[in-house]
Amino acid sequence: MRFADIDGAPKRCTLLKIYTNQGLIGYGEVRDASSKTYALMLKSRLLGENPCNVDRIFHKIKQFGGPSRQGGGVSGVEIALWDLAGKAWGVPVWQLLGGKYRDKIRVYCDTDADGKDNDGHAMGLALKKRMGMGFTFLKMDLGIGMLLDEPGTLNAPLGFIEEMKQYAPHILNVQGGSVTADMVRKQKSYDIVTTAHPFTGIHLTEKGLDILEKYVREVREVIGYEVPLAIDHFGHVCVEDCIRFARRVEKYNIAWMEDMIPWMYTDQYRRLKEATTIPVCTGEDIYLKENFEPLVKSHAVSVIHPDILTCGGALELKKIADMADEQGVAVAIHMAESPIACMAAVHAAAAMHNVLAMELHSVDIPWWQDLVNGLPKPLVKDGYIEVPNTPGLGIESLNEELIAEKINPAIPGLWESTDDWNQEFSNDRIWS
Repeated sequence: MRFADIDGAPKRCTLLKIYTNQGLIGYGEVRDASSKTYALMLKSRLLGENPCNVDRIFHKIKQFGGPSRQGGGVSGVEIALWDLAGKAWGVPVWQLLGGKYRDKIRVYCDTDADGKDNDGHAMGLALKKRMGMGFTFLKMDLGIGMLLDEPGTLNAPLGFIEEMKQYAPHILNVQGGSVTADMVRKQKSYDIVTTAHPFTGIHLTEKGLDILEKYVREVREVIGYEVPLAIDHFGHVCVEDCIRFARRVEKYNIAWMEDMIPWMYTDQYRRLKEATTIPVCTGEDIYLKENFEPLVKSHAVSVIHPDILTCGGALELKKIADMADEQGVAVAIHMAESPIACMAAVHAAAAMHNVLAMELHSVDIPWWQDLVNGLPKPLVKDGYIEVPNTPGLGIESLNEELIAEKINPAIPGLWESTDDWNQEFSNDRIWS
């Protein structure tokens, strides 16, 4: 097991190789902003196993994953094992997952607008460029972050918004804002960075809702009403304010509202879904099928949005989609990763019955596809990625020179030995 941490693909990504004694190499990936320790701790559990027994190994290691980035180790190892199994048997991963429903996968890309944050016209022009590139499904960020410099738009305990700006910009949906290790180390900020949506005390005023609605209207005036448009990254506000916002923008034909509240609050999602005609979506931070089940079977969402590097990998993603299919819930795949995880998601999507589209975060990174060799160029054609018929994930090799050039300077090391993890041990049984 060897790793390479690279910058900007589109975020910090940890690429993974699993070697075999027959010379085959399986390619995997640990989700962005996740520690490779989540994968390293699994190495001793893999040694001596036949890597083609993917489901057996998954049942052995899945207890070491968890929601959000904690699932990155198990999921990354799982897709590397499928890559190995496909290469060993000479078939593509989609065939191992049961065969394919489609030959190409529709993709959409998250889009940022240049210029003023609350300029819907600028966002509309940016999305129009995506349509000109062939994309048939669009998504944009929209949230309370664009209201920070507009007086009278947000209601919160005095001084709280200023603390958010300093310690937890992600809560306000500030572009580029995220939780850092330094933030969490500071006890003062710990409560802030871990504050969930219902507990921030932040509310939208009518003026704030007016600005957000105006933004959406300006976007639609540019791109028209025929193309699907989803929205994401709203910010940490309570479900009641989410309902107020949803009712304001129903007339603009929103494809879905994503992650409006934390995924584990099933009852709040049901309240939101029942209060609006806009499809409600969540799932990128959910690990394993059983954690999707409450949302799906209680009909609290219209769309689920699993990430292959969070949910448990390719076969688990297929199982999640099958469960959603039985309940009439659509699937859109979250994907903000390198070409390795992208192609794993493509194979899983090909084997699904009910997929709407798959995300692509790297359209504006010119070297992104060059990280790997063996895929068609360009990879995305007219808003679709073709499903490969070559063994495994369809990736022949990695571009070692480019990976070395993009190595994360904060995490030096490229494919270094991981032998120190060969003897990692604990009593893994989870019952007495």
